[in-house]
Amino acid sequence: MDGIPPVLQMLQSMSWTTFKNILINGYSELRFPDTDNSKMLVDFIWYHARADPFIFVIRASMVDKLWSIIPVFYALHFTLHHWLYFTQDNGDAMPLNYRLVIAACLITMWGARLTYNFYRKGGYGMEYEDHRWVVLQEKIPIGLWFIFNTTFICIFQNMLLAAIVVPLYVVWRANLFNSVPLNIVDAAATALFLLGFFLEVKADQQQWAFHEQKRLAAEAKKRPDELTGDVKRGFLTHGLFKYSRHPNFFGEMSMWWAIYLFSVAAAYPHLTTEVLINPSIVGVIALTLLFQVSTTMTERLTSGKYASYKLYQKTTSRLIPLPAGTSLDKLEKKNA
Repeated sequence: MDGIPPVLQMLQSMSWTTFKNILINGYSELRFPDTDNSKMLVDFIWYHARADPFIFVIRASMVDKLWSIIPVFYALHFTLHHWLYFTQDNGDAMPLNYRLVIAACLITMWGARLTYNFYRKGGYGMEYEDHRWVVLQEKIPIGLWFIFNTTFICIFQNMLLAAIVVPLYVVWRANLFNSVPLNIVDAAATALFLLGFFLEVKADQQQWAFHEQKRLAAEAKKRPDELTGDVKRGFLTHGLFKYSRHPNFFGEMSMWWAIYLFSVAAAYPHLTTEVLINPSIVGVIALTLLFQVSTTMTERLTSGKYASYKLYQKTTSRLIPLPAGTSLDKLEKKNA
C-alpha cells in the first residue's frame, strides 16, 4: 500500500471488502497450533502475538460461554495486543490507543456489573437455568431442542460475544494507518454508554428490590388480600418501569451501540457511508434483533402468568423510556 495516503489506507482498512478478505484468507488460522505440553504456553503466546486479532477472537469465541466476562477479555485483547508484543522503530513500547483504552474500560464496567448481578441472582450455581430455556425445552421435541441448543445457545451466542466487540478491532486496524485523536464522536459514544449503564444499573436494582419484596411476602405467607401494589400484581410497574417495560434491555442495547460509535470515531472527520455503516455494525444489529425476540418471548410468558400485564402493555412503552400513559390503577379499576 506504499504511496497511498494514510487516511485512504485507514478508510480502506474499514471496508466491507477488507473484512470479507480477512475472513476468507484467515480461515486456515481458525485453529491453535499443534503443540506439546512442555511448551504449550510459549506456543499460545506466539500464536496470540502473530495472529490477526480478529481471527484470534473468532477462534476463541467457540471455546468459552461466560457472557459477562469474555467480551472484557476481547476488549483487553484488542487494546493491549501491539503494546504487549511489538516496539517502535526506536525500541520504545508501542503507545496505547486511548480510544481503545476508554472503550475497554467501559466494557470492563459492563462486565463487572453484569457478573455481580448474575452472581447475586444465583446464576453461577449448578442448579441455575434461564427460565425461558426451561419453557422452550418443554415445548420443543428433544431432537429439535438438541439442534437449537448446539446452534443457537452454544455457537451463535458465543459468536455474538465476539461480534459485539469487533468495533474495537476496527479501531485497531484504523490506527495502523492513521491515528485519529479523540474527538466529539468519542465523547458522544462515552456519554451514550454511561447513560445506558446508569439505566441498566438503576433498573436492575429496582427489580432486585421488588423481587426481594415478593420473596419476603412469600416467606411471611401473606394472603392475596394482604398484598398491595406491584407485589399483588406480580410484576414491577414503578420507578423506571413506569416509563419502559424493559429499561434494562434498552440500557444494554444503548451501551453496545455506543461501543460501535467508537469505530466511527476512529475515522473522524471522514464520515463516509462506509465508515458510518462499517462491517462491525453486524454484531450490534444482531444483538438488537436478539433482544427483540427475547423481549417478545419474555412478555408472552409474563402476560400468561399475570392478569394485569396486558393492561400494562397498553400504558407503558416496550423499550424506549417514554412518558407514562394512563395509570395502570385506573385501567385495572375500569376492567374490574
